[in-house]
Amino acid sequence: MSKLFDCVIRNAHCATAADIFDADIGIKEGVITALGKGLPEGETEIDAKGRWVLPGGIDGHCHFDQPTNDGTVMADDFLSGTRSAACGGTTTVIPFALQQKGQSLKAAVADYHERAGQKAVIDYAFHMIVSDATETVLSEELPALISQGYTSFKIYMTYDDLKLGDREIIDVLSVAREEGAMVMIHAENADCIAWLTERLLKAGKTAPKYHAESRPMLVEREATHRAIAFAELVDVPILIVHVSGREAVEQIRWAQGQGLRVYGETCPQYLFLTAEDLGLDDDMEGAKCICSPPPRDKGNQQVIWNALESGTFQVFSSDHAPFRFAGNDGKLATGETPSFDQIANGIPGVETRLALLFSHGVNTGRMDINQFVGLTSTNVAKMYGLYPRKGSIAVGADADLVIWDTDTVRSISNDQLHHNVDYTPYEGIKVNAWPATTMSRGRIVWQDGRYLGTPGMGQFLPCDRPTPAKPKVTAPDPL
Repeated sequence: MSKLFDCVIRNAHCATAADIFDADIGIKEGVITALGKGLPEGETEIDAKGRWVLPGGIDGHCHFDQPTNDGTVMADDFLSGTRSAACGGTTTVIPFALQQKGQSLKAAVADYHERAGQKAVIDYAFHMIVSDATETVLSEELPALISQGYTSFKIYMTYDDLKLGDREIIDVLSVAREEGAMVMIHAENADCIAWLTERLLKAGKTAPKYHAESRPMLVEREATHRAIAFAELVDVPILIVHVSGREAVEQIRWAQGQGLRVYGETCPQYLFLTAEDLGLDDDMEGAKCICSPPPRDKGNQQVIWNALESGTFQVFSSDHAPFRFAGNDGKLATGETPSFDQIANGIPGVETRLALLFSHGVNTGRMDINQFVGLTSTNVAKMYGLYPRKGSIAVGADADLVIWDTDTVRSISNDQLHHNVDYTPYEGIKVNAWPATTMSRGRIVWQDGRYLGTPGMGQFLPCDRPTPAKPKVTAPDPL
């Protein structure tokens, strides 16, 4: 006679974004079917006594196998990228289907499904990147794709091959409002960056460290302010992604104080890296830490911590953008000593995201365990239309669970990570939390230092229209 449960996790000390409770967790066919004490025996049993059991992480901002047109190649595809995510406690990822200029959005999504193939070891959804807002895209393709479960997309205010003009941004925001989609905005002023870059290069200032000088906080502040104004004009919620420092944080706080539905996201690089990590003159090692916006200074690290703790940010993502340092198709694709503007933008971090925040956020007392779950899982699921299937420990939710080891101190080392990148910018940082077991829909993909996933285990997830994307409703006066 078959048992009631495929697996029972015993003595789980559980936390969600709202609660802390002790329970046995009963799992059947990949779904949590019971929470209680003294559940009947399962086909397999796991004793989690003394350890936190949390919902699997959801990385709502990561890049795998994304097409480029500059000779670079992303080091992680859907196999190595999701493998790395799983080993770091993430059970769902949402990378980007990139529309290139002149390409239909529908074709971009189809191409990304081909790239995903049967590689993923954990579940995944797609954001879209809208870079060519033609009339066909706006009136036909984007509404149709949103209705098919691609309910979030990113737009850029910088990068010549991706950016939209102000009028195009307003048009795209209008479609999002009509169709109930979440818009993510990369907010940096492209013209300011181009002007500063030109002046730096003419002055012979080409080393990686000048990347930060070409993108000072004011270019992020101005673009964030402009994006908020556009969202207010159209009356649509937006999410400002990878916020790096005080000036953009102040813009988001102002908007939130006005009652606007403006959300914020930040990433580990703004908590653990600074502009000093971009190196000195003629130091190409600094290329490893080039990302946009760039890391700021120590003072701004504290600003970002404060914004996480206070609720200014709703989402904490990796912005994993994997380019190898060695070779001719990664960071240094244009030569051994390229100028900062010719170095591939982005850093890896999908595997280290959760351990860094747990260790230096929860275990230091900067935030409580419920905030951690919200920032790394529950809020992400809600923001992108995956809740309540993902992001919580509840009957009926997918059995995406992580049992955490918080008793072992280790230093992050790239040779222990599972991505396909030849470095980590977080090398040597100490952590005292790491997943002991990662379970994706009831199947163990990481346990006690062993990767146990199988390519093709991950499922594509069509997303619902997210509740946070709904425009604010002003209640009528009851009198």
